[in-house]
Amino acid sequence: MSTLDASVSLNSIVNCVGGCDNASGGPGEIHVIIGPMFAGKTTALLRRVRSESSNGRNVVMIKSSKDNRYAKDSVVTHDGVKFPCWAIPNLSSFKEKFGVEAYEKLEVIGIDEAQFFEDLYDFCCTAAENDGKTVVVAGLDGDYLRKSFGSVLDVIPLADTVTKLTARCELCGKRAFFTLRKTEETKTELIGGAESYMPVCRLHYVNGQAVIGAARTVVNAGKVQKEVTVLQGTCVHS
Repeated sequence: MSTLDASVSLNSIVNCVGGCDNASGGPGEIHVIIGPMFAGKTTALLRRVRSESSNGRNVVMIKSSKDNRYAKDSVVTHDGVKFPCWAIPNLSSFKEKFGVEAYEKLEVIGIDEAQFFEDLYDFCCTAAENDGKTVVVAGLDGDYLRKSFGSVLDVIPLADTVTKLTARCELCGKRAFFTLRKTEETKTELIGGAESYMPVCRLHYVNGQAVIGAARTVVNAGKVQKEVTVLQGTCVHS
């Protein structure tokens, strides 16, 4: 096949694909908003969804039913701004719960606290590329140990845009990229607010982890000593 023939064939394929996309409304978009806690991810998500709504597009907001910190049926920012939403355990159930006909009319889907959805990747891929929806995802890029949290980072290769927000370090006021957990709880999923977490810069994350680790050692040592004392007291009385 000559170079000219190959070029013509390639153009034919592109035109065919383009025609198919236009006939079905075309593919959608995926936009990802990430960052530590208190960085304004939910605020940015609401701003985008409200803007789309103001432009006449049909929008909906989704959050995980695990997150009931401020309201069960609303997405709420840390400073109290609310937007009604669907609180569901997984994204695969959304289309059926929302209604197939209503879903077909949707144009923009906002997903808050996306790290709690294990099926995030598949949902975003299907919604944007098969159903032509604009999907805006907001979630943590890392947990309190700075390891990947849920499937948020998996969606980045699919995304049209990725925005990483920063907070302000609670200890020095510099830009905060990380989330420091204040409590002794070690499980990955611990839903909470300022009572459990604070945004910190790199320096205070490292120092904070060291301080918290030392504090846990002291607390655990105290517990062991208390148990030994109680045990010794029991032996003496017996």
